[in-house]
Parts: sequence; structure tokens; C-alpha cells
Amino acid sequence: MKEFSKKWKGSKIPKKQRKFLAKAPLHIKRKLLSTNLSKELREKQGMRSAVLRKGDSVKVTSGKFKGKKGKITKIKTKQLKVYMEGIQRKKQDGSVAEIPLRVANLQIVELDMNDKRRFKKSKKSVETQTTKKEELSKVKEKEKNKQ
Repeated sequence: MKEFSKKWKGSKIPKKQRKFLAKAPLHIKRKLLSTNLSKELREKQGMRSAVLRKGDSVKVTSGKFKGKKGKITKIKTKQLKVYMEGIQRKKQDGSVAEIPLRVANLQIVELDMNDKRRFKKSKKSVETQTTKKEELSKVKEKEKNKQ
């Protein structure tokens, strides 16, 4: 069987897309576990999406559990699946099983900021963005004052 191709750029053929996901190494699959941030977090963090981590609070955006919010309890990188607290199904024997969710159906509502290195880069970008915004607003105010 062929190994993972580093030269693969993309394809319209679904078979090749599935093969790429199945054969991808874990460091690439980890990046595929990223999802978009809520509007408030986008402004606060200065980024559009982030890689999911255990402890992040997310909201289900589509499917049977649409609208439900909860924390991530488990992430399976190999299967590209995420498990949330409160999303469970009762089995025939009475026990409870967690339901895996796809990352595409989730939106990050609150980030787990225990790891200091997680958004080390984004804080710098947020600071530069805010200073740029402040400069633009000062320039606009000066123009209004002149008129």
C-alpha cells in the first residue's frame, strides 16, 4: 500500500480526499482538528480559528444536537472525532455511551487558557491590531476636527 504523499495538493475526486485523510500522519491530522471561533472570541484573540483542545467550551452548529454547549472531554486525533460532556446516548443494556462529533459541526465558544504557549503568537498580533485600530481612529478624529 502506498504511503502518505507530501506532494499532494488537492483533488476534486472524493476517493482521493478520503485517502488523504486516512493516510495522513498525526501531526497533520492534529491541524485538521481546528474549528472556527465565535464572533466575540475572534475579536478578542485576533484569529478566525483554532485547534481544539480538551477543556475548550464548544457549541454544536449542526446535526441532532444543534445548539448544545459543553466542554470537550476527549479528542481522538486518529479518528478526527471529538467527545463533549452531555452528548450521550442510552444503550440497549442501560449503559451510557458518548457520541463522537465531527469538528466541522462545532464552534469554539470559550478557550481553555491553562497553557501559556497556546496563543503566544496571537497575543502579539492582537496587540498590533489594536494599536493599528487606535491609530486609525485617532487619524479619523483629527480629520473630523479639521472639518
